Amino acid sequence: MRTIAFSPVMRALAVCTGTLAFACGSHAAGDKAAYDSAKASAKSTYEAAKAKCDALKDNARDICIAQAKAARTRTDEQAEAAYKGTPKAREQAIREIAEADYKVARERCDDKIGNDKDVCVKVAKAALVKAQSNAKATRVTTDARMDASKEKREADYKVAAEKCNAMTGDAKSACVKDAKAKYGM
Repeated sequence: MRTIAFSPVMRALAVCTGTLAFACGSHAAGDKAAYDSAKASAKSTYEAAKAKCDALKDNARDICIAQAKAARTRTDEQAEAAYKGTPKAREQAIREIAEADYKVARERCDDKIGNDKDVCVKVAKAALVKAQSNAKATRVTTDARMDASKEKREADYKVAAEKCNAMTGDAKSACVKDAKAKYGM
């Protein structure tokens, strides 16, 4: 039986996706204070990390800078997705984070030569394509579920409203009001 070894890029993407899902679920959409705080934190963390990179040389410095940029992108995009709170914003965040992780992986590939470098680049590109495809599939699925949920509520409301038609006066008004409240109409 063959075991599957996950590359550091794939592990990072999995962690990023999980973190993004958690972050999006734990903050109310539109929390401007949390959004501004996350953006400021990302900027200061990036500047500190980039300053540490200045002590390095050659490709090690390039990798360090790419990692600092990826960390900032991750925080910025997660904050943006949580602030907007939409499936499209979450998809965009995952795409941007995957792109930043891809750039880090490409920098790491620069330390290799020949076929090893070619394979490294192909693995990094495959991880990017997978993450972006999964992000799109997740958004499409979420949109479809939201649409289906809305259609079900509308259908249930129509049934409840029809039942109210058998009543008259205040009873009918109260019934319609209750139905609208129950089904969010």
